[in-house]
Amino acid sequence: MKTKFKYNSVIALLFACVSSHAQEERGNLNNYYKETLHFGFTLGVNRTNFIIHPAPHFETFDTLKWVRSKPKTGFNLGIVSELRLHEYITLRFVPNLSFAERSLEYYFAGIDTIVRKKTIESTFLNFPLDLKIRSKRVKNFGAYVLAGGGYSLDLASKRKVQNTSGTDAIVKLKRDDFSYEVGAGAEFYLEYFKFAIEGKLSIGTTNLLIKDNTIFSNSVDKLNSKVFLVSITFEG
Repeated sequence: MKTKFKYNSVIALLFACVSSHAQEERGNLNNYYKETLHFGFTLGVNRTNFIIHPAPHFETFDTLKWVRSKPKTGFNLGIVSELRLHEYITLRFVPNLSFAERSLEYYFAGIDTIVRKKTIESTFLNFPLDLKIRSKRVKNFGAYVLAGGGYSLDLASKRKVQNTSGTDAIVKLKRDDFSYEVGAGAEFYLEYFKFAIEGKLSIGTTNLLIKDNTIFSNSVDKLNSKVFLVSITFEG
């Protein structure tokens, strides 16, 4: 009787070890690629900037010598929704709220160089839609690339504000922007959810500048947005 009990115990132990090893080989959330929809949330840090296109004949603007853009750091909060199109291809929609700040610095010549800084604070509602191509999983790790476009609405736009003249004038920007974007990320499959780290670059296609006959707007032909976003996502 004791021998039979020991035999059964050894068999049970071996079965448990084999099952544990098989689970380890399959990895966590092993049916994740087969599910149609996934939802989650994202947190991100952005670096928002401008691409500046100077006005033609820039040298005619009196003592103004050059203009440059200085990026600032902000953050994003969003909701993730992902639709499976193929085992390795998904359609990804991540509406998010973004708090951003940028500045334009105008350098005027004189005895000493005079810098006029125009800080622009924005609160964006972003609606990006991307096609995501993901790699084959290696146990609990995967990688992906994505590309797509989006629409952004600046809730803090001062496009309708009455501007002043002289050095106190503000730089007025349009409210709506369209962009294209590319990115890549790494995914880690945990026991109950997927954790991912992603980097993404967005370039705006809309000329955001509103011309209102100040030296700060007349000296620039076009302003386009440029955003680099690093985010982490949690998806079930």
